[in-house]
Amino acid sequence: MTIYSTLQRAFTNRRVLKVISGLNNFDAASVAATVKAAEFGGATFVDIAADAALVQLAKTLTKLPICVSAVEPEKFVQAVAAGADLIEIGNFDSFYAQGRRFEAPEVLALTKQTRALFPEITLSVTVPHILELDQQVQLAEELVKAGADIIQTEGGTSSNPVHPGTLGLIEKAAPTLAAAFEISRVVSVPVLCASGISSVTAPLAIAAGAAGVGVGSAINQLNSEVAMIAAVRSLVEALATASSRVIA
Repeated sequence: MTIYSTLQRAFTNRRVLKVISGLNNFDAASVAATVKAAEFGGATFVDIAADAALVQLAKTLTKLPICVSAVEPEKFVQAVAAGADLIEIGNFDSFYAQGRRFEAPEVLALTKQTRALFPEITLSVTVPHILELDQQVQLAEELVKAGADIIQTEGGTSSNPVHPGTLGLIEKAAPTLAAAFEISRVVSVPVLCASGISSVTAPLAIAAGAAGVGVGSAINQLNSEVAMIAAVRSLVEALATASSRVIA
């Protein structure tokens, strides 16, 4: 079975787990630890910075599909040449703290530029959570028309949980869950719910209409590979349970 058919099956079954090391994370040791956790924990694919050396490193550590993320289309060229299987415009969260905003026209333009450079490769695009929800939905529709194969939602950096425990985790995920709910009802491509997702809220993402989740800091900020693998496995199990209930 090819990596693309494996991905397609995971999307169809609505149990995709993308493990994210970070768009601006170029630390080889950190990326390697995240990739290994994804491999041993049973993730669907990994998402790393668009860097040829990191792609080559990841390919020595896993047989999982490798997605590379960037906000500059030209950065994909060498990463794809090095063997990246998918490309992602987004994972914008790391930019917001710097005051960098991504508005709808820019994201749409980046998508068109990237699709022109890479007519065939699977392309995922993040819808910025800084937009109002109706604007996110409108942009998602335009991105699909421009060639996006996967739409990703976000919002963890804008949420302000006020409660501890499970309630706090749900509050943390609320913006990206809301976006996944609205967007999945108007686009024909899979929606990945990312940013602020945990094993508690991953099933809620599936119930909201997402085909899977993208998880970064809940895994890559843990202080041991054993803990990282355990976190991935917990998410895989949560998605399996959730998707079986939805499909049933």
